Amino acid sequence: MRAASPQGAKAFFQMIRSLPARRPSRRERTRVGRWLGMLEGRSVAPPHHRLVRQVFFRALGGLYLIAFTSLGRQVRGLYGSRGIMPFQELVSSKRLAAMGRERYALVPSLFWLDASDETLVRGIRAGQVLSVAVMVGLAPQAALMGLWALYLSYVSAGREFLSFQWDALLLEMGLLGMLTAPAGVRPGAGRHEPSAAQVALWRALVFRLYLGSGVSKLKSGDKTWRELTACNYYYETAPLPTRGGWYAHHLPRRFQKLSTLSVLAMETAGPFLALAPRPLRLLGFWLFAGLQGVIIATGNYGFFNAQSLALGLWMLDDEALRRLLPLASPRPAEPRPAWRTVGGWLVALPFLVLGANEILARFNRPRRSPRWLDWLEARARPLRAVNPYGLFAVMTVRRPEITLEGSDDGETWREYTFRYKVGGLNRAPRQVAPHQPRLDWQMWFAALGSPPTWLLALVLRLLEGSPDVLKLFAINPFPEHPPRYVRAVLHDYRMTDLETHRRTGAWWKREELGLYLPPLSLAPGGTTSRLQWYAGD
Repeated sequence: MRAASPQGAKAFFQMIRSLPARRPSRRERTRVGRWLGMLEGRSVAPPHHRLVRQVFFRALGGLYLIAFTSLGRQVRGLYGSRGIMPFQELVSSKRLAAMGRERYALVPSLFWLDASDETLVRGIRAGQVLSVAVMVGLAPQAALMGLWALYLSYVSAGREFLSFQWDALLLEMGLLGMLTAPAGVRPGAGRHEPSAAQVALWRALVFRLYLGSGVSKLKSGDKTWRELTACNYYYETAPLPTRGGWYAHHLPRRFQKLSTLSVLAMETAGPFLALAPRPLRLLGFWLFAGLQGVIIATGNYGFFNAQSLALGLWMLDDEALRRLLPLASPRPAEPRPAWRTVGGWLVALPFLVLGANEILARFNRPRRSPRWLDWLEARARPLRAVNPYGLFAVMTVRRPEITLEGSDDGETWREYTFRYKVGGLNRAPRQVAPHQPRLDWQMWFAALGSPPTWLLALVLRLLEGSPDVLKLFAINPFPEHPPRYVRAVLHDYRMTDLETHRRTGAWWKREELGLYLPPLSLAPGGTTSRLQWYAGD
């Protein structure tokens, strides 16, 4: 290729200058103005947050609706009388009964009164109704009190299946929501502007959520984060991969390293944007929204990403929010009485102190807390008032998967097919979130260690043929009668390469590692079902 001559270049630029200038269209000017306005740091009027509060609480009601609806599809199989971990067995436990009244503080749950299957389902229905009430703005503060009490009742008694970070975050958001929601009964309540203390509470939660995730990765000492190789494994070993994650796994190594570095930067330096002046805070909103969008496309994390997006609204003000959504301006706010301002800070102070203490604890500070702080932490812990956050502090680099199989004769084994968990090699990864399939998730955790107690309880229910538990599976290979034996086999899964997928249609390849659980059967006799090992003939 020949280089252009100086005369040719000069003629080219003269031609460009002679072209008539095109005036930007109105749509282009509007789009550019919107983006510039979003990042503009100065505003003639002081920032307001009544619209932000209104939209956020509608989103919070939607999050509760998702959480209760998702749990309702599984609650009897997980916690019913013939479920994997029945609530009835927990509330009638002799160990808890020996603790006296202390057990109510340890497990704050309404199900101490009644843990029947019907009550579990009624609790879900009540949660759905209250969620809709919050979404339409009907008595939001009272509705949020009921939602928080109900969800805490499930989580505190739910053990492993309700121990995810998004469950704790929803409870923390619900508790703060009770304290900051309008107290009116009719829709549109909220005559006063949210106080500075209320806005500070929500932005502090955004700060802790992201900073906790970043610090946990740096403090873990995991070499995949230190060497910027975490994204080389992340998509392949995610608990419930998506199709987008499958394709992202095959991106170049340089891109994976850049992705890892970007995540660390946004989760360590980015959180300070939540506390920064307006232009930087708005920039932080878009950065975090983009991060959550990528995570949604490449992984299934229940309603965690939706929670993070909703919390990000508090990084905006009403002026910025109206540029995003076609919202009408509310009526002028009534003056806030001085006692409301003072009371807001008095309510916010314990949460701000506990949140700061939780962050400082991550930096190995000396444990010489004042007695009043220890007392406050002890009271807040059972209520999940302030929680630590941080996913994937240590990246898993392999993908062991448990396959459950049943048999009538101990020779021919048939596989139970999960609804969402990785299984069949030609089965494409699917988008599951914001639904949270709790058994499928816990199967991923179980494969990383020794068999947990709940897995033995699951095997027992399969041998009994519990209909509520079998509904948690996509395919029951024994529709006529339960199997005589059940075992668990461990496999190592890997994503296929692009060429293999095009040629065979397989998304996965696997290698059998051996038995995770040997064949189990029901012990004969007795009124209570028990397991026994099956050694074969």
